[in-house]
Amino acid sequence: MKKYVLFDHDGVLVDTERWYFAAGARALAEVGVTLDQDQYLRDMSRGLGTWAAARAAGVDEQTISRQRERRNAYYQEHLRTEAIEIDGVVEALAELAAYVRMAVVTTARRVDFDLIHRDRPIRQFMDFVLAREDYVQAKPHPEPYLTGLMRFGGTREETLVVEDSSRGLGSAVAAGIECAVVHHDFTQTQDFSGAAHRIGSLAELKDIVLS
Repeated sequence: MKKYVLFDHDGVLVDTERWYFAAGARALAEVGVTLDQDQYLRDMSRGLGTWAAARAAGVDEQTISRQRERRNAYYQEHLRTEAIEIDGVVEALAELAAYVRMAVVTTARRVDFDLIHRDRPIRQFMDFVLAREDYVQAKPHPEPYLTGLMRFGGTREETLVVEDSSRGLGSAVAAGIECAVVHHDFTQTQDFSGAAHRIGSLAELKDIVLS
């Protein structure tokens, strides 16, 4: 039986992956760069992201810095206006709370996380949230999940990671923690061969943590 669950955030607890991509694509289009979704996902799996395409196109760092700020603004606009709930998440967390302690380990900025959860109930189930500012090396480096493990004071064997991307899976595997990958349309083509479990929704987690 597991005692602790570390959740990724985007694509697992809320449906924000596509809007982050859309915001980046809009910011890059303003400087004449087309952001290809398949290449973006490949770059993300290696710990890169939106700006790899810009650098490959010869965009200078000052322009990238400016467009990053515009991307962030566009993304927050999406967060305020788009429906990003994932059906069944709150119910699954409420059920799991009777068996395990839970936390979030996300690459999202704290300001974005706080905006998303200002009026949503998900935080009440979490012992803590580690945002991008809370560690040095981002996923797929193991540091984010090792930091979460340390905060709980648990063992790897007692802990389960829940992810939706190959980058996050890589982080969990590198940290030596069992990982369940939940299906998400945006990342479904990525390589999840290292996952201990593949699930369609968080409702399936109870059977995993109790097994």
